[in-house]
Amino acid sequence: MDYSIARRRMVEQQVAARGVVDQRVLDAMLTIPRHLFVETALQSHAYGDAALPIGEKQTISQPYMVAVMTAALELQGDERVLEIGTGSGYQTAVLSKLVKRVYSIERIAVLAGRARKILDQLQLSNINIKIGDGTVGWEDQSPFSGILVAAGSPDVPQKYLDQLEIGGKLVLPVGDQKQQTLIRIVRKSEDSFERQQMMG
Repeated sequence: MDYSIARRRMVEQQVAARGVVDQRVLDAMLTIPRHLFVETALQSHAYGDAALPIGEKQTISQPYMVAVMTAALELQGDERVLEIGTGSGYQTAVLSKLVKRVYSIERIAVLAGRARKILDQLQLSNINIKIGDGTVGWEDQSPFSGILVAAGSPDVPQKYLDQLEIGGKLVLPVGDQKQQTLIRIVRKSEDSFERQQMMG
C-alpha cells in the first residue's frame, strides 16, 4: 500500500474538506506517517476516518479531531506546548512539527515507551515524555503557550489554568462519557479567562 497517497487523501478529504484551513497543521499531518502509530494488523486502516485501538483500552484519535484540536491552539512555531495523554504518540508527533518543544504526559508506561520508540525512530527530538498523572500538569516546566488534553474531563482542572501563560490556549473535551464538548480557554490576564465552544 502506498501510504503517502493514503495520507494525502486523509488530509484533503477528512481534514481540509471539513473546514480545517491552518496550512501548517495540514502540512504536519502530511509528513507524519500515522500508520507507524498503530499495530501492523491495523496499518491499512490508519488513514481512515476513525479512531483505532492501540492497546491498554486506549485509542489513536480520529485524524479530523487531531487536526481540529491542534488548529485550535493557533500555533506559530515558537511555543512550548503541554500534551496530556501521549497515547500512541501521533498527536505528539504532529505537535512536534509545529512548536519549539512538546511536553507530553502519559499515565500508562507501556504506551509511553512505545510512543517514545516511534518518535525516536522518526528523529523527532523536541519532545519530552513523562509517565505520570496528567491531571496535575507539568508544573516545573510551566507556563505553557498551549495545553492540549486528549481525554475528556467533567470539568476543567485548575492546574491547567494555572500552568497557562498569558495569551496561552487550553483545548480539551469537557463532559461525561455520553456527551462531550470541545472547548478552548484563552488566558487573557493573570486572573481572566475566556471560554469558547469549538465543537459539540
